Amino acid sequence: MAIYAIGDLHLSFASNKPMDVFGGNWDNYIEKIRVGFEVLKSDDICVLCGDTSWGMDLDECLEDFRFLDSFEGKKLILKGNHDYWWNTVSKMKSFLLDNNIKSIDFLFNNSYIHNNAAICATRGWLLEDDSNPEHYSKITAREAVRLKASLLSAADTKTKLCFFHYPPRYNKMVLQEFIDIMDEFDVKSCWYGHIHGEGFRHAICGIVNGISYNMVSADYINFTPIKVHE
Repeated sequence: MAIYAIGDLHLSFASNKPMDVFGGNWDNYIEKIRVGFEVLKSDDICVLCGDTSWGMDLDECLEDFRFLDSFEGKKLILKGNHDYWWNTVSKMKSFLLDNNIKSIDFLFNNSYIHNNAAICATRGWLLEDDSNPEHYSKITAREAVRLKASLLSAADTKTKLCFFHYPPRYNKMVLQEFIDIMDEFDVKSCWYGHIHGEGFRHAICGIVNGISYNMVSADYINFTPIKVHE
């Protein structure tokens, strides 16, 4: 009954945007995912930390969802910056139900309790430049509200795990709003994706002020979900 995490699968069975064109770790990445996901067992959960599919709408994601549904365990998806297909949770759940996809659910203003741990999540935000501080503040505030709603929904579950798409810390940047909320709820570890290639060397991995930061971008962890709790 373990919890795993991986981000940035960038599936594109119907959208014709294969990541193999980038070479390197992305060569033959679909087969790497097939092999990597063999670590999952039927009672496990795998959190997908955003950028799951290149599909522009739910119909274009269908084959990607079917691919994920073919693996053991429950898959919980949170939103990434390239998940253009994202819709209301009710519409996404209805779409999965209509297509008989049973092992996928979504993390959005909610949490999921598994093996005495609460899986909490939000997309987060990354300040890549300061050209529009008003926009940055608005998005960050909205994502902070969603993170807090997710953590509140976990009630008194003692162990709370936080999952983001964007890293709360990256290089010299610190998203203090999210860190303050994690401190408020006594979160000790968080997991994130989004970062690729040359960006790996600037990623924050390890314990900073009592919180463990862990990067699970698929090309960083060789397309194999990482166990985060058991």
